[in-house]
Amino acid sequence: MKENCLFAVALLSLALAGGCAKGGNGIVPPQPSIDVEISSPTSVSSLAIYPTQSLTLTATVSNSTTTAVTWSLTGPSGTTCTGTPNPCGTLTPVTPAPTPATATYVAPATPISGVTVTATLVSDTSITGSLPLDVVDITTDVAPAALSVGSGLTQQFTAVAVPDDAPQTFTWSCSANGNQCANFVQDQNVSGLAYYTANDNCSGSCVQISAAQTPQDPNGCSANPKYCTIAKVSLVTSRLSVNSTYAFQFSGYDNSQHPVMVAGIFATDKTGAIVSGVEDVLTGSGPSTQNPIPITGGSYIPTSADPNNSNNAGTLTLTLPAGVYPNQFQVVLDGAGDLEMIESDSQGTGSGIAQKSSYKLFTGLTDQTYAFGFTGVDSGGNRVGYVGVLPMNGTSIAGAQVDVNDNATANTYSNLTANYTPDSNINGLWHVTGLTLASGTTLDFDFFVASGTTGKTNPLTFYAISTDTVGPTHPAAVSGTMILQDSTQTYDIAHFKSTSVSALTGTGTTANGAAIPGTTNVSLTLGTTDGNGNFSGQFDQNNAGTILSGVQFPPLTGTNNYTYASSGTPNNNGRYTFNMLGNPGASPVVAPIPFVLYASGANRGFLLDQNSSSVMTGTMNPQGKIPCAGGICALSASELPGTYAAATTSSSAVSPIAANLLATIQTTPVTLALTYNISGTQYPGGQTVTGTYSGLAYGDLGVFTVPLTAPSTQNYVIYVVDTSGCTNASGPVCAVQDFLMIDEDKTNTNPSIIFAQQ
Repeated sequence: MKENCLFAVALLSLALAGGCAKGGNGIVPPQPSIDVEISSPTSVSSLAIYPTQSLTLTATVSNSTTTAVTWSLTGPSGTTCTGTPNPCGTLTPVTPAPTPATATYVAPATPISGVTVTATLVSDTSITGSLPLDVVDITTDVAPAALSVGSGLTQQFTAVAVPDDAPQTFTWSCSANGNQCANFVQDQNVSGLAYYTANDNCSGSCVQISAAQTPQDPNGCSANPKYCTIAKVSLVTSRLSVNSTYAFQFSGYDNSQHPVMVAGIFATDKTGAIVSGVEDVLTGSGPSTQNPIPITGGSYIPTSADPNNSNNAGTLTLTLPAGVYPNQFQVVLDGAGDLEMIESDSQGTGSGIAQKSSYKLFTGLTDQTYAFGFTGVDSGGNRVGYVGVLPMNGTSIAGAQVDVNDNATANTYSNLTANYTPDSNINGLWHVTGLTLASGTTLDFDFFVASGTTGKTNPLTFYAISTDTVGPTHPAAVSGTMILQDSTQTYDIAHFKSTSVSALTGTGTTANGAAIPGTTNVSLTLGTTDGNGNFSGQFDQNNAGTILSGVQFPPLTGTNNYTYASSGTPNNNGRYTFNMLGNPGASPVVAPIPFVLYASGANRGFLLDQNSSSVMTGTMNPQGKIPCAGGICALSASELPGTYAAATTSSSAVSPIAANLLATIQTTPVTLALTYNISGTQYPGGQTVTGTYSGLAYGDLGVFTVPLTAPSTQNYVIYVVDTSGCTNASGPVCAVQDFLMIDEDKTNTNPSIIFAQQ
């Protein structure tokens, strides 16, 4: 979805024969040139100037003994700029003229596109340099734009003004059914931050919150709605949706460091209380003898640890039979109401997610294909990964394909068959049996219908968990995710052309590739497939404390072995091979690792490494659009502000965390030298998070860095996944919706991938 602009620069020197020489020395003298640029503020894009903004311009003359220039201003398509006030703005040369020549440009009060500033060399008027300028309205964005707020709970809202250099000062307003909100407060220190507490007497989506940029809209957002967004808030009695069904999955370890995996489903009543459900529990030795385990009740209680954002955190408790764990979770909620969860019952550690179930949309009676990725352990306790596709023809599974990496031993199985049936008592629970892999071995599993639709933009998602006791005929205990494959996509090289973010997790390894028990290996890759089999971009990796940061691939010289290929059977089942990671800049070069990917759609799917004892597994997802202008595509720091629910996603032996993160922008205008704030509350313990982030850390790739100073000093790198409001031109409002981050500290041998979503 997003574009990624990478540039390679080559320098060419020409030596000409004497017969073509000028000046008798055999060298053609370079022609004079003029480069006009914005010298202050340093962060300004010439395609995004706000009304009345003042710029300092310089004209640098090269290859000339004289540097004096004259300045001129033209309008759209070269029209003359006349009038009072001048519709193109004003251009005033600095006198006496410094070197390089300098001028001050002040934008007009009314937006205009196609203004051009030109500097002409006095000694040779054929030599000119120019700079295009677009003057655009200041617009504001409030986040989150739409969400539910529980009765009596508090939700934080952020605002930004674009262009980025616009003053970040705001006038906030909040109304409930047209009346002023009972409890709405703007932060005393950060103009772009406000707090709303749901104490209003109205129902449904009745609250509107807006922030107007003060100089542009002194009367507030309602007077000029085209200049700002209005957040719409629904008031609810419970942050768990009432009369709803949720599917969930969890993976972690008990207090004896034995793996534990859970998948299940539960229902709420009209008050939001949990009243029923079931779950499957899986350990390294196989499923619980009690499966499916009944869930007879439960509750969600909002937190008091974060009074400024109590709407987005709480404790989820499931009533299970005695001795069954996990049964309590610390959760954080995003704007859609999804629950990211970590275990909080002192019986183990792990993380998971719960989402509203779309079980009514899956009948099992239509032809649909699901891509999947499963991770777990084999009979020896070694890490194992499974990826593949399961074509469901309405009655059975036929033509399935599965790839496996079991502790660095890879296999591929084709033309598999199996049966799937709905549970006779539990809506949303299905059973798959008889998926035969090697001779005499089968993989049987249950899946619970989670979120999504039958459309390709938000496909159905299932949470799967194996149901067999591990042994000679059932080789592994695994759990994972299934996603509806986009049947409109052609799964060849040419149609797999876009920019994506891949998140991978495995066991930590030594320099020679041996597994290091108790450690993890995580990476994030931002890569572009070109439709011709070439893969390029950058990645960050933390392999048990060994850090690779911002590695560009492929290498600038030598063989390009970063490629991808469609390797599906003649029925085009979405199987690809990718070469990823490695280290093209090392000496000697570390070759990339071969991966297999089973696509669920364009530039998305499940990844599994093919020859590493790390057994790296994960997902690829298309990156959202990034605004582009002048041939450069970039996210800046103003795209990040908002409230995010964040939690670890890894099933490895990491210390799970969940957090409410708040990203805010300072009141002063944005410059590349400034940093912006990260704060929030991290669980367990309800610790205060503080830190900073900076835009454009690696250029124009949608990547940020976040050094945290509390609860401890840590350095994270963020890869933006999804955005909203961004266009391929410079859009008025662009915001990050979700991102992935990894810890890049050498002291952390158990790094994890953290997923954050507004």
